[in-house]
Amino acid sequence: MRDLPDVISSGRSRPVSRRDALRFAAAASALAGLGTAAAGLGAPTASAAAPTLIDFAARQIPAEYIRAAGHSGVVNYVSLSRPGSSFGAKPITLPYARSLTAAGLVIVSNYQYGKPGGTAPSDFTRGFAGGVADARTAWQLHTAAGGGRSAPIFFTVDEDIDRNTWNTVALQWFRGINSVLGAQRTGVYGGIDVCQWAAADNVIGISSIPGYRWAWQTRAWSGNRIHPAAVLYQRVVDTASNPGPLVGGLRVDVNDVMARDCGQWNLHP
Repeated sequence: MRDLPDVISSGRSRPVSRRDALRFAAAASALAGLGTAAAGLGAPTASAAAPTLIDFAARQIPAEYIRAAGHSGVVNYVSLSRPGSSFGAKPITLPYARSLTAAGLVIVSNYQYGKPGGTAPSDFTRGFAGGVADARTAWQLHTAAGGGRSAPIFFTVDEDIDRNTWNTVALQWFRGINSVLGAQRTGVYGGIDVCQWAAADNVIGISSIPGYRWAWQTRAWSGNRIHPAAVLYQRVVDTASNPGPLVGGLRVDVNDVMARDCGQWNLHP
C-alpha cells in the first residue's frame, strides 16, 4: 500500500476472463456487504469491473466523494506516520470511520509504518519482536476507530523480495504478528509471490468465501498474474509516471474486490 508516489516496475493486469467474470459476479451479488455506493450494479459481464475500494494516505477523503466516484469503500491505515511525515489519513479515526459507515461504505484495515528508503525501515525487517509491537499498535488503532473485533488487518510488504528474504526475515515478522492477533486476523499486502508464500506458510487467515485468503495483491511485482486466493487486487497503483484517478481532489490507488468477504469491518464485528 503506497503512501507516497514511487516509480514501480509492473506488468499489465490481465484481461478479464469468463472465470473472473463469475468471481466478480459473486462479489456483486452481495453488495449489501460492500456498501451501497455500488448497489446499483448488476452482475458484471466479461468486460465489466469488480466493485472497488480505494486506498490513500495524504488526507481523509469525504465519504460523499468516494460514493460519487462509484467506489464501495476504502482500505485505510491503522498505523502512524513515519518521522518527518504527516499523513492525514494515518491512522483512521473514529469520526471518519463513522462517516464512511453512515454513507454505506465499507472499511478494510491496513498497517504500514516504514517503507523502502523512508525515515523508518520496511516493517517486515523488524523481526519477530517487531511483529509483536506492530500488531499491538495496529490492533489498538483499529479498535479505537471502531474496527471489527474479528476483522483482519493487512500487513504490508511494500517491495519486491525473494524467497530467501521471505523465509529468513519477513516470515519471522509475520510469526510475531500471529502471536498477538492469531493467523485468522492477519492479512498480507504484497506482490503475487509474497501472497503465495504467506498463504503456504499459513500466516494469513481465511475468508468466509471458500478458496480465498486474506491476501491483498498489488499489480506491482506480479507481472500479469493474479493469485486465485486474493480477496483484493490493487489494479491501479498511483505513481508519478502513472497517476491514479482523482477522488475528492486526491490521487488514489484502486483495488478490485475479488471476494465478497474481503475483510470489511461490517462482516467481522
